[in-house]
Amino acid sequence: MRIRLMTDDDVDAVVRLWHASGRQAYTFIDLWQSFTLEKAGEVFRAHIIPVCEIWVAERDAQIVGYLAMHGSYIDRLYVSPDLQHTGIGTALLRYAMQRSPTGLELHTHQKNAPARAFYEKYGFLAVRYGLSPPPENEPDVEYHWRPHHIAP
Repeated sequence: MRIRLMTDDDVDAVVRLWHASGRQAYTFIDLWQSFTLEKAGEVFRAHIIPVCEIWVAERDAQIVGYLAMHGSYIDRLYVSPDLQHTGIGTALLRYAMQRSPTGLELHTHQKNAPARAFYEKYGFLAVRYGLSPPPENEPDVEYHWRPHHIAP
């Protein structure tokens, strides 16, 4: 597997991955369950690409995960649903730690227990509980990682 910058040719594959992974992860969010692939593409192109640097994890010429960051903030980290728990997410997270060695921040939903456990395993600490912005309006948690935190 290799991690590289996303190209224009990768966008459709990344959108498909994000859409499938999000629908699986966010069964508790009605909006995500009605989120179409077409709408995901529109949101990705209009709101994620313009503000984030995006890297893809590629295995056997297939995109299997992606990481979107702006500065030290992890905006998105998704892995193909059928390849979760195979080290791809860990590789992307370690890449983010290398890109921002002084620390990272992110938000995830309070109900997203697998994501919360994943980040906590790598030394992220919950620093604030709140509500995600519209249109989701779901309870969320802000996490911070600093290099002095434990990262196995």
